[in-house]
Amino acid sequence: MGLLGPKAPPEKAGHVFELLRVTIALLILIHGAYRLAMGLVEPFGIWLDSLGFPFGYGWAMAVTLCELVGPALILARRWTSFAALGHAAILTLGMVLVHWPAGWFVVGGGRNGMEYSVLLIISLLGIAWVYWPERRSA
Repeated sequence: MGLLGPKAPPEKAGHVFELLRVTIALLILIHGAYRLAMGLVEPFGIWLDSLGFPFGYGWAMAVTLCELVGPALILARRWTSFAALGHAAILTLGMVLVHWPAGWFVVGGGRNGMEYSVLLIISLLGIAWVYWPERRSA
């Protein structure tokens, strides 16, 4: 028994973690697929231009492609840590630009806040940590 109660059996903890990995990847994939399918890359690029980002459309397309390729890599367990860290960085910038100014709550105590972004970022950092390549001894 651990300090805070019984520990989860390792096999159950592993299954829960895999469910988290798949769910996070699918949420990000849906986000990018929706933006691409609905023709929202250009408005995203225009918004980035309005914030002073050079080549706003290029950045918007790069983010969208990352939201399509990165989750596929995470789902396939290929370059998982790097894809997760990349998405954590993208979400952190989005949180600073969009959600932080709106406060903490997504709904209820506010609107469009950063609580969901924090959850995704922490989840992605956990995925990156678990899948970080082990160093091989010489």
